[in-house]
Amino acid sequence: MNTIRSISIIALLLVLNSCASLYMPNVPNTPMLSAKDEVHASGHLTLKGNFSFNSAYAFSDHWGVLLNASVTNQERARKEFKQNLLESGIGYFTKIGVEQNRILEIYAGLGTGNSERIYLTNTSSGLIADETQEINFGKKFLQLNYSTKKKKTLNLFGARFPLNYGTALRISHIRSNKFQINGLEQLAEDNIFFEPVFFTRMAVSKNLQLQYSSGSNFGLKNRKYLQAGNGVLSIGLVWNMGGNNVTRVD
Repeated sequence: MNTIRSISIIALLLVLNSCASLYMPNVPNTPMLSAKDEVHASGHLTLKGNFSFNSAYAFSDHWGVLLNASVTNQERARKEFKQNLLESGIGYFTKIGVEQNRILEIYAGLGTGNSERIYLTNTSSGLIADETQEINFGKKFLQLNYSTKKKKTLNLFGARFPLNYGTALRISHIRSNKFQINGLEQLAEDNIFFEPVFFTRMAVSKNLQLQYSSGSNFGLKNRKYLQAGNGVLSIGLVWNMGGNNVTRVD
């Protein structure tokens, strides 16, 4: 737990001191599927104004599909940023451990998105756009999820809420298909991002959980615009129906 708390603090500092990047990572999809026909849906909101909606379906006892979407809309005094992202994936999941109460998932997928960043200047006539950066990009990702059901519970207002902990390790390759600054074409950029995320879930019912996520974003290449400048710090709702509920408490 001390390690997770330390990582969360570091992630928060990275989020609050992040640089301007044209890529905003969405909250990784961690459905923790356990059996055929299980359905997952979740929504997450970050401090950066990113809303991520994730869904998953297990079409067999070990294989599932993902469909994720995210929207970002930041409006600040001197800077605006917008991003849309859509991605899908397929992967393998299995239960592990002596009590079979842990879930391991591996997913791979593709995505597409666009971003716009506008730098504003305050003049006597009001705010005007000083520089506009626009990018369309493609995304490829490989992701490993791990979750375990802990014995600990949170006692709150006389009620007991079971807690689950998990990790998502994602590698994303982002490449610009079209990149313009003030309407002028720019050289294409790409980067490989390592995006570790740690999450805690609190069960409020058999199928519904609250999730807190914290994570970082590391760029493996030195880039000016597609750089590692945004982490993940979010709160969300998670809903699962069907399956074996091995990561949830009935």
